[in-house]
Amino acid sequence: MRATVGDQLVQHGRVVGQHDKVGEIVEVMGQEGNPPYRVRFEDGHEGVCSPGPDTEIRHRATSMPDMPKMQ
Repeated sequence: MRATVGDQLVQHGRVVGQHDKVGEIVEVMGQEGNPPYRVRFEDGHEGVCSPGPDTEIRHRATSMPDMPKMQ
């Protein structure tokens, strides 16, 4: 699992009714994008995470090349 600053870390709920927990990676503490990550969650909580199998990294969108304008 590799991430960069600005990617989202999503911890999926493990039981029925438990919501996913989403946060933004603010620091990559491992080498070459590997964990652990410092994550700021939506509620403002910040912590260090070493993601498990119920976690997904959503990479931030890279900019698209300019598209030709239609006339």
